[in-house]
Amino acid sequence: MNFIARYFAGLSLVFLNVAFAAAPAAPGVAVTALTTPVFVLNSLDANISVIDPKTWTEIKRIPTGKEPHHLYLSPDEKSFIVANAFGDSLTFIDPKTAEVQRTVRGILDPYHLRFSPDMKWFVTAANRLNHVDVYRWDGKDLVLAKRISTSKTPSHLWIDSKSTTVYASMQDSDELVAIDLATQTIKWRTKTGPTPADVFVTADDKTLLLGLTGGDSVQVFDVSSKEPKLVKTIKTGSGAHAFRSAGDKRHVFVSNRVANSINKIDLQTLEVVATIAVPGGPDCMDVSADGKQLLVTSRWIKKLTVIDIESKKIIKQVNVGRSPHGVWTLEHAPR
Repeated sequence: MNFIARYFAGLSLVFLNVAFAAAPAAPGVAVTALTTPVFVLNSLDANISVIDPKTWTEIKRIPTGKEPHHLYLSPDEKSFIVANAFGDSLTFIDPKTAEVQRTVRGILDPYHLRFSPDMKWFVTAANRLNHVDVYRWDGKDLVLAKRISTSKTPSHLWIDSKSTTVYASMQDSDELVAIDLATQTIKWRTKTGPTPADVFVTADDKTLLLGLTGGDSVQVFDVSSKEPKLVKTIKTGSGAHAFRSAGDKRHVFVSNRVANSINKIDLQTLEVVATIAVPGGPDCMDVSADGKQLLVTSRWIKKLTVIDIESKKIIKQVNVGRSPHGVWTLEHAPR
């Protein structure tokens, strides 16, 4: 299913959900003070909303290539890199000044992206072209090492802490694939539940969580051996999609785009310990540096939603562009 079809399919589901209406803001709860901009990628507008964290208003739009979906901080932390899927390009932006530094073209269909922890490899998932690209990184330039043909619609990526393995979800093949970085070959593939999306791996590299956007759960795999093993399915909410570490080394958040909710999962017990109602198809998230607030893109209502984690209440909403996807600020909790 192409992006536009997925967009309107998801939108129709959200309109049917009574949780679509925005909850009232929590009285007496202040938004965490930040000093650097908050960035929201507007996928259908081909631009980025730059939000002033003092006034919590949009102060400008940065044009990008078509369909910016995801972003990642460069190893030197001097740029955040926006992947423009239909624009076949990467946009490098200064995270403090919100100025465009450069555009790298000829990167085919970069939907999702990641650097390896050892900073030697840069990997992109080509959502519409059914391949994963592995690039060598010398600190400035990208050189394609291998284009790896995969199953249908590679979606999200994760690289283990040792920089040896890339995990990639296959959205329209209902599969999870492991790629050996040194040889750029597929190590194994395994079947998953419907429409797998984001991937999250625990710090010890032993446990992998996979959001099922076509279902209502997170699948848990043991990836510590040569072959993966499904060990648990955690019931969350319909449209389980994106993960974000809480920054406390114990919990992770998962957004449920159709259920209009976010779950907090305990990584030790692998149980849901909290549920937060969030309107408008919650998608990507970031966590403030103090760990107190969630920044969430509300995909179907063109807003950035700020949540107080302790009270589970909305404390601010900011108007942004169409189909807001990635959200990021330099002042975030550890990932």
